[in-house]
Amino acid sequence: MSMSYAMRRLLAGVAATLVGTACQPIPYAVAAAQAPAQALTDQAVQHYEAGQQSQALGEFRRAAEQGNRLAQFDYAMMLLNGEGGTPDPSGAVQWLERAANAGMTQAQYVYGKMFDDGYVVGKSIPQANLWYEKAAKQGHVQAQAAIANEYFIGRGVPRDYKTAFAWYEKAARGGDLPSQYIVASYYERGYGVVTPDLGRARLWYAKAAAQGDVAAQGKLDAMNRVPAPTPSPAPAR
Repeated sequence: MSMSYAMRRLLAGVAATLVGTACQPIPYAVAAAQAPAQALTDQAVQHYEAGQQSQALGEFRRAAEQGNRLAQFDYAMMLLNGEGGTPDPSGAVQWLERAANAGMTQAQYVYGKMFDDGYVVGKSIPQANLWYEKAAKQGHVQAQAAIANEYFIGRGVPRDYKTAFAWYEKAARGGDLPSQYIVASYYERGYGVVTPDLGRARLWYAKAAAQGDVAAQGKLDAMNRVPAPTPSPAPAR
């Protein structure tokens, strides 16, 4: 089974980008207990970034066995991609599931995406949505956009435009470009979910346009060309 470029990017074990963003804060007592595993994980990250994949793989494994969530995720990704050794998809899934169950949002999102695509694991939209929503509730922007799409089209969950909008707005605030455009469209049209508000619509179209969305720039230009309504004169007394 070949891996698409998009999936490779999604599943790549780029540890450095995950250290500060993928996990919720760990309580102090737990963090203290995990300190040796964290030090080993940091060492593995350094070796990975230096191209020493075999050494990184072993260090991630040892830290993963000690319960470090980042190490569990990165070890899973290295096993999946065959970095530093022979690919081991089944082992990768086991470690990915452990990281996801430990509350790591990136692991939850990737696990959901794998169920969504039927990649390595069996395709299961309910399982995909379960993991998307777990990650979304912890603030993972891509997961928020993903679960918003599911509620919008009614895929594996009841169609619910109001719930979809709530998740789109969270993702938009997190910087997701497509969600910013969708939120702008909601505020422009209302769709029976929100009260139309052209000021907010312009704001969100502008945010999407600032990220290079040509369609959003076109919408913003069109809205700005429409003159504001002239107030009616006060009746004569």
